[in-house]
Amino acid sequence: MGQSARKIQEYYPECPEALIVNLARSGDRDAFGELVRRHQSSIRQLLRRCCGDAVLADDLSQQTFFRAWLKIRLLRSAPAFNTWLRRLAVSIWLQSSRKVDALRQADPLEDQQGSGEGAGLEKDLDHALRALTDDMRLCVVLSYHEGLSHSEIAELTELPMGTIKSNIRRGALKLRETLRAYDDTRGDSP
Repeated sequence: MGQSARKIQEYYPECPEALIVNLARSGDRDAFGELVRRHQSSIRQLLRRCCGDAVLADDLSQQTFFRAWLKIRLLRSAPAFNTWLRRLAVSIWLQSSRKVDALRQADPLEDQQGSGEGAGLEKDLDHALRALTDDMRLCVVLSYHEGLSHSEIAELTELPMGTIKSNIRRGALKLRETLRAYDDTRGDSP
């Protein structure tokens, strides 16, 4: 690698994302590596909330970035990269969740090393999310965890707006019901 290429790589962390995306679209692996560095945490967290399994989320995250590398040249607009990457992650998760896998039907091994009260709530939230249907879980995670609007969720999932609203409402009610014990312990319940 020439000195000019090394100098450019040093500036990747400060470069605007649109520039990095365009470099990656032209085949620059280092630019794509910078995109992975910038987005891997949020994609992994999105997938972890969707599937409720950290190991599977890591695998799906890797699949997402691999497929992104293969298809980034097809991306029409650099500013749309974040939405495009999320859509890719959601698509990969939906494909994975639709596969019939007997092992997936078993409860995942529980992490026995929780730390403090927050770890218990997080574990119970993950368990409550797993109890929702796939589409319901996806809509709830995209709405509450990712902060997406209903129209953004419709664009990502290609689900009808009414279905999205229904899934979010019913999912939130089920989560509230499942996690009611935490309200009771704080004295917030009516």
